Amino acid sequence: MSNIQSVIKNIQDIMRKDAGVDGDAQRLSQLVWMLFLKIFDDQERERELINPKYRSPLPEDLRWRNWAGDPEGMTGDGLLEFVNNKLFKRLKDLSFDESEDPRAFIVREVFADSYNYMKSGTLIRQVINKINEIDFNKADDRHAFNDLYEHLLKELQSAGNAGEYYTPRPLTRFVVEMVSPKLGEKVLDPACGTGGFLIDTLEYIRKQEIKTAADEKKLQSQIQGVELKSLPYLLATTNMILHGVDTPKHLRHGDMLSQPLREYGPKDRVDVIVANPPFGADVKDGIEKNFPTEFRTRETADLFLVLFIHLLKPNGRAGIVLPDGSLFGEGVKTAIKKKLLEECNVHTIVRLPQGVFNPYAGVNTNLIFFTKGEPTKEIWYYQLPLPEGVKQYTKNRCITDADFDQVREWWNKRKDNALAPLEAARARSVSSPLMGWKVSIKQIQERNYNLDFKNPNGNAKLVHKDPKEVLESIAKTEFHIAKILEEIKKEI
Repeated sequence: MSNIQSVIKNIQDIMRKDAGVDGDAQRLSQLVWMLFLKIFDDQERERELINPKYRSPLPEDLRWRNWAGDPEGMTGDGLLEFVNNKLFKRLKDLSFDESEDPRAFIVREVFADSYNYMKSGTLIRQVINKINEIDFNKADDRHAFNDLYEHLLKELQSAGNAGEYYTPRPLTRFVVEMVSPKLGEKVLDPACGTGGFLIDTLEYIRKQEIKTAADEKKLQSQIQGVELKSLPYLLATTNMILHGVDTPKHLRHGDMLSQPLREYGPKDRVDVIVANPPFGADVKDGIEKNFPTEFRTRETADLFLVLFIHLLKPNGRAGIVLPDGSLFGEGVKTAIKKKLLEECNVHTIVRLPQGVFNPYAGVNTNLIFFTKGEPTKEIWYYQLPLPEGVKQYTKNRCITDADFDQVREWWNKRKDNALAPLEAARARSVSSPLMGWKVSIKQIQERNYNLDFKNPNGNAKLVHKDPKEVLESIAKTEFHIAKILEEIKKEI
């Protein structure tokens, strides 16, 4: 791992010397299209060993081995000219028969909106030679790079607007685990970013059910993702390949909001949706007209929620991220929430603490879990507490898998902790977390479908104390209260 880390650090240092690469997002984009071609070439080497008749979908002179493999090969202006005017130009216009080899289609899609930002052919050669130190056919190199790739993706959180493409992996893992997708179920992320939900779905089902090569093939065919922006699409495609999806043909570069809602029919329905739709941004002009009049809005998260409801099969399940604004908003937001609660059973809302998406976005967010096909009768809420001593999540103290342990434990043994004040005080002091409560549909309707219910126990936190000390403390408190009441009676 340390060797791979060193290679990537050296590459980033080389790129910083180039006048054409500006900022972390461009640096990552530049690195990943080059890595993509190296990974693709290493895969082809493996295929050639297995099948001597294998033929690459790429023209011979565009294969990584033939223009980048020789450390003493093209460099300087000659290499820059090749990359800009031959490699990119021809990969963007690559002709193919998708039925024969979908890999050519994937390459063309990846390069459709990718760019070479570097201006120095000499520095490009230096980067290429460092990349060639990684062998993606070696298990150790591949596993080490997987971990490092996740770290590279995480750096997007602080890369300006690019932060919207990355959802923290502890969060995606938790959502997938609670939704519990099965082998054979069609799973979709309609705004997949860098592919975190899809990767965790693959890993979850592999761990639970995959026994044979046929199972794995079936699994890879059921995972679907769509991403509008070119950078995250490139990152997601590479991510899928790194996680064993040989040809991620079910990952599409596109915009699911750009098609009229009524045109999504039975063939488009899915069993599971796991997603973090973009929020806090307007859609492109006219997109809202693809939706029924009562649901027209320019807020992307709300339009995606309408799309999610529409795309789920009966009994289909969803686990999604929504900002607080979608819970308490009025007008069109009320109409969307009414539709959600009438057509789906919103069984759980996990309220996340501040800073989960810092530094990209400081808005408060929630995890919404629902099943389509029956109306909501009650919603269970859970207030995910911040860890002891943490005021809010930051770039240096991000949310972790362990931070979800309390809600995991509560999930299958739910208790309503909306207690009377004295009971709540007692429960708090005997180490009950008091983070779960439920709300009836009647309460929600009385508030005009406002779902912004706060923890009735305030910011109660899990306290670990010796039970004997706790009982003594309660006894002293109650004795003190009784004494005060006696004195008040005497005064009366």
